Amino acid sequence: MLAAHQAEAQPRRSAPARPTAARPQGGIVQGIDVSGNQRIEADTIRSYMLLQPGDQFEADRLDRSLRALYATGLFRDVQVGRQGDRITVRVQENPIVNRVAFEGNRKLSDDQLRPVVQLVPRAVFTPQAAQTDRQHLLEVYARRGRFAATIEPKIIELDQNRVDVVFEITENDTALVSRINFVGNDAFSDSRLKEIVATREAAWYRPFSSSDTYDPDRLNFDRELLRRYYLRQGYADVQITSAAAELAPDRSGFFITYTINEGKRYRVSKIDVVSHLRNITPEQLRGQIDLQPGDWYDGERVENATQAIQDRGNELGAPFVEAQPRIQRDREKGTVEITFDVNEGEKLYVDRIDITGNTRTEDHVIRREFRIAEGDAFNAAQLRRSRQRVRDLGYFNDVNVTTSPGSAPDRVNVNANVSEKATGEISLGGGYSTDSGALAEVGLRERNLLGTGIDASIDGTIAQRRSSVQASVTEPSFLDRNLAVGADVFYVTRDLRDYSGYQERRYGFTLRAGYEFNEFLRQSWNYTLSQRNIFDISDDVTSQYILEQKGKSLLSQVGQTLTYDRRNSRLDPSDGYVLRFGTDLAGLGGEAKYVRLKLDGSYYIPFEKLLGDPHYVLALSAGGGYLKNFSGGRDLIVDRFFLGGDNLRGFEVAGAGPRDVGSANNESLGGRLIWTQSTEFRFPLPIPDELGITGRTFVDVGALSQSSSGATVRSDASPRVGAGVGISWASPFGLINLDFAVPVVKKSYDETQVFRFGFGTRF
Repeated sequence: MLAAHQAEAQPRRSAPARPTAARPQGGIVQGIDVSGNQRIEADTIRSYMLLQPGDQFEADRLDRSLRALYATGLFRDVQVGRQGDRITVRVQENPIVNRVAFEGNRKLSDDQLRPVVQLVPRAVFTPQAAQTDRQHLLEVYARRGRFAATIEPKIIELDQNRVDVVFEITENDTALVSRINFVGNDAFSDSRLKEIVATREAAWYRPFSSSDTYDPDRLNFDRELLRRYYLRQGYADVQITSAAAELAPDRSGFFITYTINEGKRYRVSKIDVVSHLRNITPEQLRGQIDLQPGDWYDGERVENATQAIQDRGNELGAPFVEAQPRIQRDREKGTVEITFDVNEGEKLYVDRIDITGNTRTEDHVIRREFRIAEGDAFNAAQLRRSRQRVRDLGYFNDVNVTTSPGSAPDRVNVNANVSEKATGEISLGGGYSTDSGALAEVGLRERNLLGTGIDASIDGTIAQRRSSVQASVTEPSFLDRNLAVGADVFYVTRDLRDYSGYQERRYGFTLRAGYEFNEFLRQSWNYTLSQRNIFDISDDVTSQYILEQKGKSLLSQVGQTLTYDRRNSRLDPSDGYVLRFGTDLAGLGGEAKYVRLKLDGSYYIPFEKLLGDPHYVLALSAGGGYLKNFSGGRDLIVDRFFLGGDNLRGFEVAGAGPRDVGSANNESLGGRLIWTQSTEFRFPLPIPDELGITGRTFVDVGALSQSSSGATVRSDASPRVGAGVGISWASPFGLINLDFAVPVVKKSYDETQVFRFGFGTRF
């Protein structure tokens, strides 16, 4: 229980007490008498005195001694005087903090508040320190938008000159951004500029977002976002002169105003490259400039071109390249001339690479991602690539790579500071998909096992039409070499009775290995040994081909995939392309003997330059596959290709292609030759970006055929076409996909599907 006596800790600025005895100037100090001290030694107090025994008495030095004792912060009250030839010092010590507590805090925990206060147990308490801590706590709440929070420090006096310090907190509601205004914007509407800034107006559909919380640091970031946007649109003289925030009188919200001086919009009249590098001509560098005369000036594309020229110079054998864009404006004509001046940069070499902050991840796991090594010529492009590769590991909240002077003028140290994050996952999930039906999932994964970079996982899925258990382990850099190795063990059952009249069970293992030829080209190999079983064939199945499939078969297969990836992002690409070529060879034992070839690719075209929004993207994709049995191997349905569903919207899974129309259930038979092509245009919807909903329209084309046929088997290799629209919602509960498609070109025996729905989540 706290002591009954309680008083507010208000700052007390007492004027230093004057000496209590007469202080004639003459005489010699014979000694210093100290009283009232309990914890602090008398000799410690004497050490702060500017007058010492043997000194001449001086009133000024006595006053300064008094102030010096006050300045220590150790005393609540000090009295200094003279009695005869001796100085008397009487002190009243400040109390000692017994404990510091917080009351009323709900949104912020004690652990979040405690680091910002300087009063701690066994520290000396002063009212000034309590008020300083109060201000620090208010700043913490303000950074989280709670400007109406009130904090009162209370002291509870205890025995032995000790106190408990209690900060009584009333958090109140968050002060959100009520309105965002722009002044001086003629070229772009307020609604367009509101999409550019990171700050958002408060709205009911932002319950999980902090973007509508006022943050002074975010305003500076918004100013930079606005400036860069105007530069991309040709406004080379733009100035964001201010970003002001006004708090409502009731402290419930903020009104934010950005003041813009747009200036003139410029077109590019001339682009030139001047190279002062030996054996490198301007023509060899000109192709790196993604800007043409007649285009609107784009500051971001100029920056990108500058960097691309430097990178290209490195590739051509010049390790030290510095490109500087010189921009000459003609304000009357509204044009700019851009000259890229390319010179030999300062010669620097990497002296040392220091890695800090990795409290868990082993040093070599980070170091092997660096594209430069100690002793190499310093290369900014390789340094940026190194930073991106470390970030792509997914082990860290943040990765900062900086440079500092090395041991010599031509040496530079590379300093990588990382912030670890949790890499273990326990996932429970549920959802529904058109293919699998209702599903539940549980998994355990560690992406950085014991800090070694090994990815290990085990997960299980139970669904209406598919269930599986799988364990996997991957070493991404085996023996610290350019070699990723891994293994999978799996058990899968699939209910295909709605499509082909049977159930399938398979179990086995896969061994994997892969390596990179360079940053864009990689190859992976795998070996799979799997026992497959077709069972529970429906009683009304009459297709002889399906009936012959019943039973077990052993698959022993080796495969490879060659991938060339030039996409700007592997997770959410909007530019670039990727090509994949895969081969599978089965027949190293087992009943299956075949060669299977697969080729696919995707090409992404951004429409940001034309439409002013990076969410407009045209995605073109195509793929094909061919299966050829050899040496009397069994022609098994589980090895064939199927068309419909995800690879041909508008048709059911396995809904298009060869089918036994004479059977009772019109069973799908799959095929040996498949090709697909999809054209999809992705676009933002006229709703706030925070909702995470994007739209798409698409046309899918595909065909599937088999070489064998029967009296009742239909295997028409002509193309099928599906077209439709869809939306994707990155909801707080998981990714939701909705597609509405109609079969534009189909056969009478094809099975169609107008609506596809997929939902899943993890927590």
